Amino acid sequence: MLKALKGLFQKTPVKVKPPYYDIVCPFCFSKFHPDEVLFRATHDKEGDPEYRLQEDEELDRYRAKFNLDSAGDIEAVISPSSVPEENKTYADRVLVGLVDKHGEPTRRRICPRCHNELPISAGKVPSNIISIIGATSVGKSVYMTSLIHTLQRVTAANFGAACIPMNADISRRFRTYYEEPIFEQGRMLGATQKIEKMEPFIFNFVFKDESLSPLTLVFFDVAGEGMTDRTYLDIYAAHIQNSSGILFMVDPLQIRTIRDRLLLALGDETGDLAPRHAEPRDVIITLFENFIGHNEKSKTDIPTAIVLTKSDMLQYLKEEDGDYIDTNSNVFRNVVHAGHLDLTEFSNIDGEIRRFLEKVDRPFKDAVDVYFTNTAYFAVSSLGSNPVNRQVEGVVTPLRVDEPFVWLLHKLDYIEGRER
Repeated sequence: MLKALKGLFQKTPVKVKPPYYDIVCPFCFSKFHPDEVLFRATHDKEGDPEYRLQEDEELDRYRAKFNLDSAGDIEAVISPSSVPEENKTYADRVLVGLVDKHGEPTRRRICPRCHNELPISAGKVPSNIISIIGATSVGKSVYMTSLIHTLQRVTAANFGAACIPMNADISRRFRTYYEEPIFEQGRMLGATQKIEKMEPFIFNFVFKDESLSPLTLVFFDVAGEGMTDRTYLDIYAAHIQNSSGILFMVDPLQIRTIRDRLLLALGDETGDLAPRHAEPRDVIITLFENFIGHNEKSKTDIPTAIVLTKSDMLQYLKEEDGDYIDTNSNVFRNVVHAGHLDLTEFSNIDGEIRRFLEKVDRPFKDAVDVYFTNTAYFAVSSLGSNPVNRQVEGVVTPLRVDEPFVWLLHKLDYIEGRER
């Protein structure tokens, strides 16, 4: 009898979804509780100094970091603490709206740190953010363009999802300044200068399966030299530290042992496009100074895809250095992951690029092993071929560009992995 009664009080633990999630702002990457959000009024009351159009110092301070103009006079900021509880609206136990003292409703939640408007889903779902980093001239801007283009047209459909810009302005900027020049005109983008600190590009990878939370892809078009400048990186440290996944770009032309051989094979026209800037390991050293070194055991467990860019260039190594890249290498063959991560394909490319980097840049590979506990290795070609005089000949054909992203989906438990 006692045993039976005891059994009544022993229940199998059930995995329960938490009532809310901490919010990571996709603009300034501050992390805060959902109850800390502020609201933007939806009207202007000239007779009320508290609700008239006015400057927002916090928002302007954020915009100044990215060399953007002041927002000017805009609607007032409302603190929920100034509103009676009966005037607040909750969804999934998260504060999503309120009615101000003038009886006007607002659902425009803003970040308490930078005063940018938050996504509708903030607090209701995990703030899973993926960031893209790498040294200068590594091709981050081109890769971001090729990745988003591929996610929107191929990958999303393969995983029952849609890749959607966060707002109309981001959609316009991406299409006008990035996608159209590359995919419609075959023209390369200009290098991002250190003084050009633009607002992030934010895209949501939203699944049709409502049980899966949206995934946010955030890209700062940050000058690569900034990734080795400690002061400059302070702006982006929170962005990287609060990411759920990292795409770490590595350019073959920045690897000293093979750089000159590749440039010779490519011809003089590319020499001016590959200045001798920081090596990949320098980026890791700066990341260590800014946040990894402050973590437990001086390591980060954020899933990190080490992405070797411009993989089409590696064909020039296979002719005289067959021990580097085999003629039948997976590097030169495209692969499509649909519905799941193909673990056989992943294992092949991961092992091959690990061995390749151990051979050509052992100091970088060792630094990754020391500071990153959750990594995988990939090779991608954003264009499919090397541009000549900053122009792509023929059609742009990205090669394996979404594979690192698909691996991150797997690591974040969005999709399963299957052996072939």
